Amino acid sequence: MDIERRGQWLRGVLDLCVLGLLRDRESYGYQLAQALDKAGIGPIQGGTLYPVLLRLQRTGLVTAQWREGTAGPARKYYRITDLGRAALRQGGRDWAAFVTPVTGLLTERAER
Repeated sequence: MDIERRGQWLRGVLDLCVLGLLRDRESYGYQLAQALDKAGIGPIQGGTLYPVLLRLQRTGLVTAQWREGTAGPARKYYRITDLGRAALRQGGRDWAAFVTPVTGLLTERAER
């Protein structure tokens, strides 16, 4: 996959992907990066992920809490808020409305 194109696409949906990961459980940054990679999004660097988390926190879509680690440094855990859940639902609807026609244009169906 073209790395530059992937980066452009990711900028548009990374917030929603992070909210989606936080839907069922709280998590810390490194754990979120691992989950994004495992989901097939690809490796996300801290310089990309942490500004997203800060933006989500500032807009009230997530809350954050520092906790001492059992082995190692303290970690900042993120949890989705009710406002974040509403944004995730709306964003999911918006994404589906966008990706469906794009997929149609990029597949054989559009050529018929």
